[in-house]
Amino acid sequence: MPKNDELLQQPRHVPLVTTENDSLPTGPVATRDHEVIRRWAARRQAEPATGEATVSGPATADIQDGGAGIRFNFPAVGRLRPITWEEWFDNFERHQLTFVYDAQPEADGSLSPRYRIVKTGDWPGQIG
Repeated sequence: MPKNDELLQQPRHVPLVTTENDSLPTGPVATRDHEVIRRWAARRQAEPATGEATVSGPATADIQDGGAGIRFNFPAVGRLRPITWEEWFDNFERHQLTFVYDAQPEADGSLSPRYRIVKTGDWPGQIG
């Protein structure tokens, strides 16, 4: 991911959370907790997906994401190849990734679908 990523620009420090609840700070937050990520996805009807070739199937899209290789499919949005949560989290752990998402609701009050999956080591001092 490029270092000028809008979701990670402000604030300079993104808090690391281990629970998703109504008392989260507004703005970007980060987590490596699998259950927080699953709940985030479920609340947005997002499903684990990839565009890259894996043991479960061929490449379906050229994704320039710095090597994360995993994404989410959202209802009515371009489809990547669905994968299991097990495969998604295997990739997440193997590449030492962190899930950064926007805890700030959209202007209409709906849940923000904005997220980034970043290599944890690429953001020293900014996430945590």
